Amino acid sequence: MKNCVIKIGSNVLIHENGQPNLQRMESLSRQVASLFRNGSKIILISSGAVAFGKGEQALSEKLDPVLKKQIWAATGQVELIKTYKDFFGKLGIPVAQILVTKEDFRDRKHFLNMKNCIQGLLRQGILPIINENDTVAISELMFTDNDELASLTAAMINADSLILLTNVDGVYDGPPSHPDAKLIPVIHSANFENEIQISPVKSSFGRGGMLTKLNMAKKSADLGIRVLIANGTKENILTELASGTAKHTVFEPLAKKQSPKKWLAHGEQYFKGEITVNAGAREALFSEKITSILPIGITGTTGSFSKGDIISVLDQEGQKLGLGRAEYSDLHLKERIGVKNQKPFIHYDYLYLF
Repeated sequence: MKNCVIKIGSNVLIHENGQPNLQRMESLSRQVASLFRNGSKIILISSGAVAFGKGEQALSEKLDPVLKKQIWAATGQVELIKTYKDFFGKLGIPVAQILVTKEDFRDRKHFLNMKNCIQGLLRQGILPIINENDTVAISELMFTDNDELASLTAAMINADSLILLTNVDGVYDGPPSHPDAKLIPVIHSANFENEIQISPVKSSFGRGGMLTKLNMAKKSADLGIRVLIANGTKENILTELASGTAKHTVFEPLAKKQSPKKWLAHGEQYFKGEITVNAGAREALFSEKITSILPIGITGTTGSFSKGDIISVLDQEGQKLGLGRAEYSDLHLKERIGVKNQKPFIHYDYLYLF
């Protein structure tokens, strides 16, 4: 765990009665501090702001639900980060708060600026604590839950490990409550669809469930990041994960992808335009030869986009092939479609194929 993102879910931090579990927060803080002091570069993704806010601020049932959540997030985030600051401060570790939205991952320059900030904090021995900025995020651009945020962050900082702490020991071959259900210790990407059957049940406090965790875990593992799903309610869980003694499920990673490809891998929901490529270009993309997308292989384009925007790549049957970064605008592309000897529209270094 030299370069690790740790995500702590609401169902780990909050009692069943909705009150914050301060004892567990302190225990997890102590374990994170131990890893941090021993040389691990750790970024903490913590849920719990809304739940903290509910305990801080009673609101009328008649109030707009979106506004209520914004108020609880705004007031609760203060209390959440203050609690972490107190716990880590006693252990001699300064913390920094970073609030983000999905839009922050959309623009490559903004993405790199955020990455540089996080790396700068780590170099100074400061622990970054990240959460979604629920006060300004609009529903269609919200993270599925903090598992998605954790996966994006792990890709951004080129993490070698991503730990998702929930309230079960890992992934089971059936509902965890079933007496015959068995923990799956290792999952390989190739067996993902065949081996896994997941209950769609969500937690009481979070937005997502185990299905979200699995999808994010598989995506991260495909990018070369080792993913561990474990029970954050177990005492000393992080210490035991580090020593290899804890019950958990691990997603074994594939070969590491280049940093730009990790950024693109999470762009499925916010691409700016689409291009369609012909059969020859499709075949070339999936051959062993390193191939960029040239205008001569493009048959059509939709959407309005500029240089640097994320573009979805489709074949002539409408199947999604991947994502890439545009090297020039839609207007310039339309002038070059089908023309030979043109600059690549999507360079191989900025092309992620599904």
